[in-house]
Amino acid sequence: MLDAIKPLLDSDLINEDTKQEIQEAWDSKLVEVRDQVTAELREEFAGKYEHDKSVMVEALDRMVTDNLTEEINQIVEQRSQLEEDQARFTTRMQEASGTFDKFMLKTLADEINELHADKKDQSKVIENLEKFIVNQLAEEITDFQHDRQDVINTKVKLVKEARSKFGELKKSFVDKSAVIVKQAVSENLKSEISQLKEDINAAKENNFGRKIFEAYASEFSSSYLNENQEIKELKALVDNKDKTLAEAEVAIAEKEQIIESKQKEVQTIVENTQRKETLAELTKTLNKEKGAVMRDLLESVQTSKLQDAFNRYLPAVIDGESVAPRKTKEVIRESRKEVTGDKEIKENKPVEQDGNIIELRKLAGLK
Repeated sequence: MLDAIKPLLDSDLINEDTKQEIQEAWDSKLVEVRDQVTAELREEFAGKYEHDKSVMVEALDRMVTDNLTEEINQIVEQRSQLEEDQARFTTRMQEASGTFDKFMLKTLADEINELHADKKDQSKVIENLEKFIVNQLAEEITDFQHDRQDVINTKVKLVKEARSKFGELKKSFVDKSAVIVKQAVSENLKSEISQLKEDINAAKENNFGRKIFEAYASEFSSSYLNENQEIKELKALVDNKDKTLAEAEVAIAEKEQIIESKQKEVQTIVENTQRKETLAELTKTLNKEKGAVMRDLLESVQTSKLQDAFNRYLPAVIDGESVAPRKTKEVIRESRKEVTGDKEIKENKPVEQDGNIIELRKLAGLK
């Protein structure tokens, strides 16, 4: 409430109803004035807002137009510059592509040439390695064949020396044994003959006494033991039957043993005969001395392996004690020859060197 009428309202000049009416009139007037002022202010602010809005729109339009124009101009310039740069880039890329293609072709050609050169070098190395392996393998196989031939020749030599040495030892043993046996037989024979004479005299005396006793016993049994004669005869007959039966069983067992032993002897004889025939067939082309050496070599060999052992020992037996000289770096050649005795018929058929090299490469695991 205004200060002007406040003292009036505070005094007792007006009653409460009047105060109330004044107050209500004042409040209503105040609300009206407030509404009027508010409406005026709204109109004023609305007009000012519209004015400011139009000014701002114009300024913003002008600013956007200016900026857009400038930006569009810049975009046009940048686009034209980009097209120029793209054209220059395309030109430079074409030039660079041609240069790169030339460089790539040159580098690829160099690499391919180096690859071919490396492949040739590698093939040469492999070829040299194959030659080295083939040569080494040929040398090793040749040395092995010579060592094997040396072993066979040494065995033949040892058999010949052992045979001659055994003959000398046998002759010496027979001579010494003859002298020793002659002395022993002469000494022992005298004592044995004297002892034999004594034994013959004692046997004669014993035989004479036994005959007297048997004559006395038969006479005594026939004179004093005649009542039991039938029983004794029956008992003797039974004993004879048992004895005969036992002898028959023993004879049957002996016969079976004899048959079994005879079968073994027959089998042994057949095997020995077959072995002798095989040895005779193999050694019939050799002379007496070499045939004996060959039989000594084949003595411990099984009958089924006589042919292989004969073929293995035959060159050494024919050549005697001579050992073939070794040859290094020589390609092995297969040869076949027919043996007709001491005389050799040379019909060797060497295999070509290429076939031997291929065979050696297969043995070495090379393609």
